[in-house]
Amino acid sequence: MYEYIKGTVAELTPTYVVVETGGVGYFVNISLQTYGQLGSLKEAHLWLHHIVREDAEQWFGFFEREEREVFRLLVSVSGVGPNTARMVLSSLTSAEVRSAIQHDDARKLQSIKGIGSKTAQRLVVDLKDKIGKTISSNTLQSSPALPVQLEEALSALAMLGFSKAPAEKTLQLLLRENAAYTTEGLIKAALKRL
Repeated sequence: MYEYIKGTVAELTPTYVVVETGGVGYFVNISLQTYGQLGSLKEAHLWLHHIVREDAEQWFGFFEREEREVFRLLVSVSGVGPNTARMVLSSLTSAEVRSAIQHDDARKLQSIKGIGSKTAQRLVVDLKDKIGKTISSNTLQSSPALPVQLEEALSALAMLGFSKAPAEKTLQLLLRENAAYTTEGLIKAALKRL
């Protein structure tokens, strides 16, 4: 599985970007949300979602990790394909999608082209419990601590068998108390509290 792609923006349109890295141009589908964030950047760093089918391979790229998480949740719902999920994220921000689902606002989702009332209801019902459990990269990036430290510590704790939600809360609390933690120090401190 590919995690991200980093390289030169060779071509940018509202629906796709060609990212050149290692002498190869990669065609990556994007939402309008990502298009707006790429703007006039010469270098891109996109979080990837890779889809392999019998007849095609597709990459979907996202400027923020949170947008990719919302995309993955959307495509997990029966009847919602990657292009529909991309349309949702082109019409609403990740935060607006989360809010609509958490507040049972099927009408807001239904206002998106390609989303009927049944699909909007299914999105709300299927994702209401899941949508709040994913890590918000906006929260991580706005933190005074390095997001890399938190992510590495969270990954290590998950490998040790700790549940993601309580581990994340503990790590964020520790970083609020002392933003100078190293990854190792953060893990050790979290192990004492979990």
